[in-house]
Amino acid sequence: MRQWRGYSDTGTVMPMVVEPQSLESLSAEQLRVALLSMLQTAAAKDQELAFKQTLIDKLTHENALLKRMKFAAQSERFSPEQKSLLEDEIEADLAAVASEIDALAQTQTPPTPEKKQAKRLPLPAHLPRREIRHDPASTTCSCGCQMKRVGEDVAEKLDYVPGVFSVERHIRGKWACAQCETIQQAPVEAHVIDKGLPTAGLRAQVWVGKYAYHLPLYRQEAIFTRAGLAIPRSTLAQWVGTCGVRLQPLVDALKTEILSRQVLHADETPVAMLKPGEGKTHRAYLWAYAPGAFENIKAVVYDFCESRSGEHARRFLGEWRGSLICDDYSGYKKGLAQGLTEVGCLAHARRKFFDLHTANKSQIAEFALQQFARIYDIEREAKDLKTEPRQAIRKQQTKPVLDALHQWMLLQRQKVPEGSATAKALDYSLRRWEALTRFVDDGQLPVDNNWIENQIRPIAIGRSNWLFAGSLRAGQRAAAVMSLIQSARMNGHDPYVYLKDVLTRLPTHKASRIEELLPHRWQPADR
Repeated sequence: MRQWRGYSDTGTVMPMVVEPQSLESLSAEQLRVALLSMLQTAAAKDQELAFKQTLIDKLTHENALLKRMKFAAQSERFSPEQKSLLEDEIEADLAAVASEIDALAQTQTPPTPEKKQAKRLPLPAHLPRREIRHDPASTTCSCGCQMKRVGEDVAEKLDYVPGVFSVERHIRGKWACAQCETIQQAPVEAHVIDKGLPTAGLRAQVWVGKYAYHLPLYRQEAIFTRAGLAIPRSTLAQWVGTCGVRLQPLVDALKTEILSRQVLHADETPVAMLKPGEGKTHRAYLWAYAPGAFENIKAVVYDFCESRSGEHARRFLGEWRGSLICDDYSGYKKGLAQGLTEVGCLAHARRKFFDLHTANKSQIAEFALQQFARIYDIEREAKDLKTEPRQAIRKQQTKPVLDALHQWMLLQRQKVPEGSATAKALDYSLRRWEALTRFVDDGQLPVDNNWIENQIRPIAIGRSNWLFAGSLRAGQRAAAVMSLIQSARMNGHDPYVYLKDVLTRLPTHKASRIEELLPHRWQPADR
């Protein structure tokens, strides 16, 4: 029997080495310590196995529910478009859950022999081929003899350059030494989907089509068919689900990067979520968070939630304490009471008077709009300056305009009747005046929340194509992918080029250097 004791990096008790022949020389106290160490180790392993088994059971149950939803969707009262969208998301959810179960099972039990997979049909012969040869760096054997090529393994991957399918033929030559009777061969390259059919380019195209250009998978299936190869949308959905799991660490790193900044924008927009059991849609929300417009990174993270409850914002922000630019929605109020600094949106205050002027050509609204225009003229001049000069200009030029506007609003409020549209427009600004004018004393704060509203606009454009399944997985997966795509756009990258490169490098990229693949730090591999 052999045991050991010590402490791992995580603080776990590690058993002490005890050789069988040394047991007789141990005192009763030493034997007691050795036995206690063994029991603690066994208890810790049992607890870890129990936790993993619980998680596997949870995912297995979710998998069963998704399968029931998949077949239920065929009989419920959905339009053809809704049915296609629902089936696509369920297929993607099933692939994502299966991927997580496999990952957990591999850490819990010893690897089992691979099951014999069904033979895949060969790719059509009419598609153009491009050969990529993989040979050892040296074909000289360790004994000094020159090795001879004795064969090769060929794996075909389906690639897609927008509009054209092609096939990559990966040829791995086999080199043998006649004297040593050894064989050498280049290793198989790592891929996001092991032994998968698609290249990184094809996977990136599916994702960009679905989440950047709002093309549901049933439409992409038709596009691919016209390009020369019919790929079932169930297969496309499996690619989407599996890749979503692989890219989640990158999205987590992007969230951590955003929460390291002192100024954040926040906003939310409704999105329809399809509930298969009821045959109707439910209003869910996509929350958006981005560093302040004057921060040194450009990024956005979307968070898909079942409701507009303020607890979702508090959960996302966690222990973060800084300046939050947001609208007057009550869901943010509890977070503000816990230490966040509220920064108002001057564009929202202006919009109240704009609506009032549009409705009845109010002279009060017209004067207010003129003062807001003066403030925005000053901001346009100062936006490209550094923090200190911008703050100085605001105090010198903007503060007098705001002080005069505040006094004018107080006087006008005394003249207008309670409950009128004019009173409501004035009250919105007067109630939040401190938050609305906080930007004057801090040059790092933006004047409004338009920065995040511009990042949420693509979501509003494509939301008619996003009817999510009842589980949160599909919505959360879409939010994660759209975070990367929109952040890439904000940094001037082509989303397709960015995702293709990231999906190629991710399988072999060190987890400790995952930040290098974030959109605001990413550089193409050839650089």
